[in-house]
Amino acid sequence: MDRARKAGLRMTLDEFLLWDSGDDRRYELIAGEVVMMAPATEPHGTLVMNLGASLRPTLSKRPPCRVVAEGAITRPGARDRCYHADVVVTCTPPARGRILIEQPLLIAEVLSPSTESTDRRIKVPDYRSISSLREILLIDQGRAFVELLRRLDGDRWLTILAIGIDAKVMLESLDLELRLADLYRDVEIETDEDAESD
Repeated sequence: MDRARKAGLRMTLDEFLLWDSGDDRRYELIAGEVVMMAPATEPHGTLVMNLGASLRPTLSKRPPCRVVAEGAITRPGARDRCYHADVVVTCTPPARGRILIEQPLLIAEVLSPSTESTDRRIKVPDYRSISSLREILLIDQGRAFVELLRRLDGDRWLTILAIGIDAKVMLESLDLELRLADLYRDVEIETDEDAESD
């Protein structure tokens, strides 16, 4: 358990957005509790960079759309949470001093053993309540496995799985086909041979 949880540090969203932790660590606000985020692993960072590189050419043709790493996101009307999504695409023009990403179109989270439960059980339901959001991308950092959640209408979502390094997934929100070979470039992942030897 991290120091912030041990100390029971609690605050509102407004307090959190003004708060200076006094250190270089990253924090999220979950149900009013300040939670320290684990440092990103090398595969995690590479996946975030690869995804951003895959998205940028398409977004450069659609100003003011852009990709933001570690974008601050909250559920509409929530006053007790602020998440740092690994990658966010928004078409809201940038504004000096703005902290929260407004009207995200796509949110991506790179899953790790220490974050997957929180990402799936807490963040994804909150993300689904954001009316502008069209797609959520969940990326496994240990194997070539991507889960795409796509809004059909209102509260109905479709789940699409892309499995294996040769797989592709269509991001309809951006009219972009994402190749897992590009996403997982320079990332050491489990292969079918590794799984068979276990």
